[in-house]
Amino acid sequence: MVIILFWIFAAMTSQFWAPYPSLDMVGHRLQPPSYSHPFGTDSLGRDVFSRTMAGASYSIPIATTVVVAGALFGSALGAIAGFFGGWTNTLIMRMVDITLSFPPMLLAMAVAASLGPGLWTATLAMIVVWWPLYARLMQAQVISVKHMEHVDAAISSGVRPRRLLTRYILPLCWTPILINATMDFGQVVLLAASLSFIGLGAAPPAPEWGAMVSDGAVNYYYWWIATAPGLAILTVVLALNFIGDRVRDILDPRKGS
Repeated sequence: MVIILFWIFAAMTSQFWAPYPSLDMVGHRLQPPSYSHPFGTDSLGRDVFSRTMAGASYSIPIATTVVVAGALFGSALGAIAGFFGGWTNTLIMRMVDITLSFPPMLLAMAVAASLGPGLWTATLAMIVVWWPLYARLMQAQVISVKHMEHVDAAISSGVRPRRLLTRYILPLCWTPILINATMDFGQVVLLAASLSFIGLGAAPPAPEWGAMVSDGAVNYYYWWIATAPGLAILTVVLALNFIGDRVRDILDPRKGS
């Protein structure tokens, strides 16, 4: 939590306390780490530390947008499929199966390439990849819950279908969605960095972590260019995975059984 809170703080305030502007040439090109530039400078003379801090304002919002949008959209379709069943369930689940039949990275690359490189096209591509996971998870939860006794009692008392779904079924289905969303944050950060690394994410000169690692790969012998953004990705992904594991331990009803 301390690590994630630090990166959220950096995303919101780095422009006020970072030593240099993230887009300006502030030193000699490819300068190694020094007192004035703790992580050196890149191929254009920009401070790597300042750009890494600014990069949090790209990766954290992207991950939040993708997970929230994917979870809401996928859960809505999954709830509809599981509740109504029949041809509605078949149609939605076949869409899920088609989407999941492609490797996530390959599908995200195809969508991002077709829409053109850019931060928001990469975000949309990742939402396309992520929503089927939540649709399938929510559909299974709704099918399980709708056969419980309290739902049968509500049906016998004349509760309307919409109220039945929102009041008696969905409140019991959100725990697995929350656990999965928490653990997905780190994977989305990694996927966003991967798209930027291959040129399908944030466009230069944006200080996005994946794009910075790509710049370090081009300037292979100047190790410091990729070190700072690489460490940023590593710490964020590990911290989010640890938080996801802890949330699962807290909310999993099977724990301790």
